[in-house]
Amino acid sequence: MSEVKKIATRESYGNALVELGKKYDDVVVLDADLAAATKTGTFKKAFPERHIDCGIAECNMVGVAAGLASTGKVPFASSFAMFAAGRAFEQIRNSVGYPKLNVKIGATHASISVGEDGATHQCNEDLALMRTIPGMVVINPSDDVEARAAVEAAYHHVGPVYLRFGRAAVPVINDNADYKFEIGKAITLREGTDVTIIAAGLTVSESLAAAEKLAADGISAAVINMHTIKPLDEEAVIAAAAKTGKIVTVEEHSVIGGLGSAVCDVVAQKAPAKVMKIGVNDVFGESGPAGELIKKYGLDSDSIFEKVKAFV
Repeated sequence: MSEVKKIATRESYGNALVELGKKYDDVVVLDADLAAATKTGTFKKAFPERHIDCGIAECNMVGVAAGLASTGKVPFASSFAMFAAGRAFEQIRNSVGYPKLNVKIGATHASISVGEDGATHQCNEDLALMRTIPGMVVINPSDDVEARAAVEAAYHHVGPVYLRFGRAAVPVINDNADYKFEIGKAITLREGTDVTIIAAGLTVSESLAAAEKLAADGISAAVINMHTIKPLDEEAVIAAAAKTGKIVTVEEHSVIGGLGSAVCDVVAQKAPAKVMKIGVNDVFGESGPAGELIKKYGLDSDSIFEKVKAFV
């Protein structure tokens, strides 16, 4: 059996920016002294005149991006999720969200798969924060193919977009001819009748693996890739609730305010069903190898399998 190809979505981000730069002259990339880590250095090498290093000053970087957007440029402001969504929240809210400026936030190194950098850098709150900003589109791609497509879609969307990327390499699962990315449109990766697993980011591949194990145990689990957290694909959630009556959300993020909360909002208002949220359970992360942390926090396929089996 051939080995599954794995690529970190932060790598995909850097490569996608270069492709955008080749096609569109109005693309400008900003970074906060982390170009090597966020992979925007790839863009800097190709288009040095369109790359701005703002230094370790994320709040100022967002302000610069807002200014560029007001002149007709399409800026991608990049940093770690903890610094982009966390440190610069006020600037994103007031300088980008409030005036509805066409700024794209490229947030890398999100959540516990950051690994050894530890709790201070493992942002488990960014999706919740960005969801609260009126008009903000929030995207958490699951692999290299989807990350590249999301960056392109973000460019074409007029308005603020938050793009979440990871540090760890993840399996490529969307490399098929039928794949199509559309903001706000979920993708059903696997049909099922007993339970629906709705996942985003790196947990999509883990959920698919868990579904295989559930099938071997006689449980039919559908898997939905909810790459866009906002606007959420409400139709997909309503259809899943009607078909299986049980929904499990899986996210590398706090269970408070992220994908699970967004799904529960829809279920409570429009499609009553039982829901279980799998994610980081109101705790901080810790330092350690990414793979071990994913397992410890119950986001690996074995843990998902056990939790879904017990839920069903």
